Amino acid sequence: MTPFGEGVWLDRDPVRIVGMRLTATMALLRLGDGELLAYSPVSLTPARRAAVEAIGRVAHIYAPSLYHHRWAGQWAAAFPTARVHAPAGLAKKLRIHRVLGDGDEPAFTGVVDELHIDGFRLDETVLVHRPSRTLVVADLVHNVGRPDGAWTRLYTRAMGFYDRVALSRMIRWAGFSDRAAARRSIDAVLAQPFDRLVVGHGTPLDAGAKEALAAAYAWLS
Repeated sequence: MTPFGEGVWLDRDPVRIVGMRLTATMALLRLGDGELLAYSPVSLTPARRAAVEAIGRVAHIYAPSLYHHRWAGQWAAAFPTARVHAPAGLAKKLRIHRVLGDGDEPAFTGVVDELHIDGFRLDETVLVHRPSRTLVVADLVHNVGRPDGAWTRLYTRAMGFYDRVALSRMIRWAGFSDRAAARRSIDAVLAQPFDRLVVGHGTPLDAGAKEALAAAYAWLS
């Protein structure tokens, strides 16, 4: 686990998405009581589990969207006392303790703010970790840089997110059911106090995050 600001640790795994070779990033957030929240967890290898347990106790497992839940069940089995937070649409895939949007989680108060992206078909909820001023997202935006592989480079260039903080054109075209609602949600996120950005796919930003997100969504009027 790599430290990223006060009370934030990151790790990542390689993934294949429509044939592209990318990475998936998870975030581990320390809460006010010292316990940990695992956001969009990646595979739980023995080494990763040891690293996590050296930091603290996993009390919350967070599947932020309909597409970032693959390893949540593995983590729930490894940490059976942890509460699983996930969208209602994952009820057949995960044992959910709290459906995202159904009331506040007391353990997050004053430390983590949850913001649902309305009108987004991926049903994503992003987090703002107040102590580190970090915004944590799954697929709201990408920062894959200049990935290796001819197909990956071709696809990311064609979809407009090669070497820039941006959202894939494919998601822009098909991922929004209500663009006005999504715009309001993006504006609500931009009003939050954050300087850093953790993305589900790609390199995190340790500065200039708000400006990068605003530019990435300039198309959504």
